[in-house]
Amino acid sequence: MTVQFFCPNPNCYAILDFDSNCIGQRAKCEKCGQSFIIPEKNLETPQKVNTPKPLSFPEPGFYKAAIADSWKVFIQKENATMLVFVIAAICFKFFLSKAICCVGDISHLVVWGWLMGFYLNVISESAFDGNALPEIELGTNVTFLWNIIKPILIFLYTLFITLLPFIISISILQSKGITEKSMWQTGIGLHTIPQILLITGLFTFPMAVLTTAIAKDLALLRPDYLIAPILKAFKPYLLVAALLTTTAVMIMLTSQFDISDPLIIITAKLAFNLAVQAIAIIAMRTIGLFYKHYGCYMKW
Repeated sequence: MTVQFFCPNPNCYAILDFDSNCIGQRAKCEKCGQSFIIPEKNLETPQKVNTPKPLSFPEPGFYKAAIADSWKVFIQKENATMLVFVIAAICFKFFLSKAICCVGDISHLVVWGWLMGFYLNVISESAFDGNALPEIELGTNVTFLWNIIKPILIFLYTLFITLLPFIISISILQSKGITEKSMWQTGIGLHTIPQILLITGLFTFPMAVLTTAIAKDLALLRPDYLIAPILKAFKPYLLVAALLTTTAVMIMLTSQFDISDPLIIITAKLAFNLAVQAIAIIAMRTIGLFYKHYGCYMKW
């Protein structure tokens, strides 16, 4: 189902259509650029969102906002409900990880789907609202399932696009005996091509996630759109990439509940899982802050 309404800009009034799953989300008119909140009913006047347009020059204070002020997210009263929900979701995934009859796998899928949607919203909120965390969006029935599946598909598609040159190079060089495993041999040769493409793809992934979270248009995942802001704000982007890389590595190092473990080990594992999510929130917030401070470099 779709929701149809008019752009709230009195100088535009373009007819807009959005999927009903997007109700309550921030969007903007492609014709005039007016930002608004997608309404629940057809022909309902959407609420305007007066978001600041990117300056023609970088906004100072990125490092302070990303590093020194990150802790504020965890102490603000308005974020308490959201943080409690994140903790509950992690505990749910942790303790059901070894459940019987695929319950553990389903719990992982549900929680990670919701977390990925939460990450995208954290990026969007940080780009415009500073230390605010997004409101809980669960949905009901079909919308609940879609709110889980959609973020996973967005992340997978974004990763696929950034790694597409690497995937193509590997498929071409397989006839030369170069695979994902053998390409890491030392020395200079054809195997360095997929090495460079893989590293470049992973390095541009945070910028690609930023594009999908803010612009909400997968068609904008173009090399020139992704690389130009990175080159113009390379040092700040290094912090963005480093935090996201740290988050990914820590996620891979997490382990889940095992009834055979002593209580102190179970407690340590759960604490580490929660710490990873704290780092993830900071990393996603930093991605959004990159847009807030260096949005002037975004071609879109």
